[in-house]
Amino acid sequence: MTSVPSALGTLKPPTPLAGRLSLQSVLYAVGDGTFMTASAVFFTQIVGLSAAQVGLGITLAGVASFVVAVPAGKLADRIGPQRTWVLGASGTAAMYVLWPFIDGFAAFLAMSIVLEVVNSAGNAGRGAYVLDLLPRADRVRSQAYMYSALNLGFTLGAALGGFALAFDDNDVIRALPVFTAVLVAANAFWITRLPQVGHRERPDVLEQAVDGATQGPADDGVPGALRNRGFLATSFFGGVLSTNQVLLQIVIPLWLVEETDAPRVLLALLFGTNTVMCIFLPMAAARGVRDVSTALRSARISSVFFVASCVVTLVTHETVGWLTIALIWLGHITVTGAELYLSAATWAFESELSDPDRRGEYQGAANLGGTLGYVWAPALYTFLAISWGAAGWLVIAAIVVVATVGIHPSSRAAQRFLERHELDPSR
Repeated sequence: MTSVPSALGTLKPPTPLAGRLSLQSVLYAVGDGTFMTASAVFFTQIVGLSAAQVGLGITLAGVASFVVAVPAGKLADRIGPQRTWVLGASGTAAMYVLWPFIDGFAAFLAMSIVLEVVNSAGNAGRGAYVLDLLPRADRVRSQAYMYSALNLGFTLGAALGGFALAFDDNDVIRALPVFTAVLVAANAFWITRLPQVGHRERPDVLEQAVDGATQGPADDGVPGALRNRGFLATSFFGGVLSTNQVLLQIVIPLWLVEETDAPRVLLALLFGTNTVMCIFLPMAAARGVRDVSTALRSARISSVFFVASCVVTLVTHETVGWLTIALIWLGHITVTGAELYLSAATWAFESELSDPDRRGEYQGAANLGGTLGYVWAPALYTFLAISWGAAGWLVIAAIVVVATVGIHPSSRAAQRFLERHELDPSR
């Protein structure tokens, strides 16, 4: 009997602040998840695009987001993370309102680029605000709870999107962006109701001159995030480790369909398993992760799960029947374990390795490094697994092991950078 209250207790936010932030996560995710579920139908049937045009537009928009990552972070530092987050959420809502009125590829591309740029600024503001707001001891477990809420929101959104698709009515599909805009706008309003928190960037040369200070190197001689090579390398290796998502979303499903005798309906069970685990287990995976050392331990555990998934999955090329089904499912469970433990490590790295006066800029730099560590993986992993078979899976596993080894000296180098410049991430 005591196990039921204990299990229910894990659903409670670790702090009141985490609860308020999680409501924002749910609002955003329900809206975004609803539209994303039906987006392929919307863009092809309503806007009139081909699948190739949709893919190209999304890719180019991703490139734009990559380019503006660090400038967006600097904007968050300059005008304040919370304000940047609100502007990003409001801009996103405005873009969704316009979706039903676009026509043709040029309009779609322009909208996609603007939406990604606005999202990039909002995400940088959100990341910096959360670090500013939450006490150091609460950051990882609070973000784990918010991650659970985000996954719950996406699940509810996917259900709503599926319900809309069931009508098989273009008018219903055309209304979905407006529905999403309403929820994202409500999200933007909720962000304004969150507590205000101080955020200060070091003065630049012009501000020093206005204040009568002696002109000298900008930012009191403290280099920005792009000069913190250890942090960039840590973000890059973290991006490599986050390619567990490539296995989860692309490689394992393709492998199941093309290289095993497992029924395709198993894909629904796999993604359902991932969803349930990502709602209920993030806080368990994050337990005890509080600094660089424990983050590195969590990264190692993530790597073990990743390698286990590769080894288990490669065996299914030779198995048949229920054994194949069981092993594929086990491979999906282990790769989800890799996702959960890496998330905990990433939150700790961002908390412990960022200049407290430039958290927005560091959020942008983390996005930059992470993208470089991830962007090549879908094509390479798919080629390795499908074309090389067992050997390809072992190469994928080896790539992740190398990244796990590399993240240890890089994170320590980032830590020494902060110590050398007397920066205290606990502020």
